[in-house]
Amino acid sequence: MRIVTAAVACFVSASGAFALDTQDIHGTWRLSSATRKIVDTNEVIDAYGGPRPTGWINYGKDGRMMVICAFEGREKPAANDKMTDEDRVRLHKTFFAYAGTFKFDGKKVTHAIDTSWNEVWTGTSQVREVEYSDNKLTLVTPPFKFNVDGKMSVITLVWERYP
Repeated sequence: MRIVTAAVACFVSASGAFALDTQDIHGTWRLSSATRKIVDTNEVIDAYGGPRPTGWINYGKDGRMMVICAFEGREKPAANDKMTDEDRVRLHKTFFAYAGTFKFDGKKVTHAIDTSWNEVWTGTSQVREVEYSDNKLTLVTPPFKFNVDGKMSVITLVWERYP
């Protein structure tokens, strides 16, 4: 049994990936990349407007989490008092943010959302598969209808610990 355990430990260590505990994800993470796989075609594209969207996620020791992401290339309206409804729709479709509690089982994290930019998400749970390798936290969604075009998609978000 010891030989098997040692072999598994060596394989996991050599690959750069290892099992995570909840405390391993605590802290603030900056979005490094976001890709989207369209389920019907397996095409992989930039998820949020380009290769450099802006985003932050925080997992607190108190069991709360917050995430905020803005698509790359968002258009800036002239001023708040001159914003049109079309501007508001475009901004809504190119941004997301939510907060709530989280539970992590070492492989999946579940975000129980209690506050959201999109009230459809408030009161729901978002489940993400979690991987950690090379000091990066990768979260992968299950397939869902993408809010911009309705295509079934899987999003892969890569986060780097900050600072």
